[in-house]
Amino acid sequence: MSTTLAPAATDTAAVALRHVTKTHANSVRALDDVSLEVPPGTFLAVMGPSGSGKSTLLHCAAGLDTPTSGEVLLAGTEIGRLDETRRTELRRDRIGFVFQAYNLLPALTVADNITLPLRLAGRSLDADWVQHLVERVGLTGRLGHRPAELSGGQQQRAAIARALVARPAVVFADEPTGALDLHSAAEVLDLLRELVDELGQTVVMVTHDPAAAARAHRAVVMADGRVVDTLERPAAADLAARLVALREG
Repeated sequence: MSTTLAPAATDTAAVALRHVTKTHANSVRALDDVSLEVPPGTFLAVMGPSGSGKSTLLHCAAGLDTPTSGEVLLAGTEIGRLDETRRTELRRDRIGFVFQAYNLLPALTVADNITLPLRLAGRSLDADWVQHLVERVGLTGRLGHRPAELSGGQQQRAAIARALVARPAVVFADEPTGALDLHSAAEVLDLLRELVDELGQTVVMVTHDPAAAARAHRAVVMADGRVVDTLERPAAADLAARLVALREG
């Protein structure tokens, strides 16, 4: 049994947005002609001031929201061409989610929370893969615990294992360290980067924290619904200065 998520050799982006616009009912344009590609096995951070469109970008990229115009492709599949049933199946089978609030079910054990996506999909359990994930996120010995018996960092690591259990094409992380103390946040960010570097996982993370974004291979900065800057191997100081300039500008 392989314990790698490394992508097959391909030029197909893990996620691609092509001229995506999202206009809300109040005529506010949350995304304005955004084009973006995320290669397989890379870590992208999305930053920007409040109201910049970064959360809308994540929701459209993950198929949780539908663009007003433009295309969103996940591993080459154009999400907009799918009906709601197929879109739901795509999210279940090909996308993992990590949220600020963990979203673990309190009545279930850690083990049951991690394997829940497989049961919901009616898929067989790969015990070796689950064991590998549990060891990788540092939760060996905690599988019988309920979420309330774990620290915040442990709960988020359980959520990351749950996001990976179905071997998704992409993991979308929405402010994954927002509820954590500095030490736990650093551990979670280290884990996300290691999953990319060692397992070939693709991660797209929305964050307001320049130090968090600096763990990514690449960061895009948004303002007024547009991508206004792209930084390769971003440094926290450069990202912080860019955000300050946007707020003052």
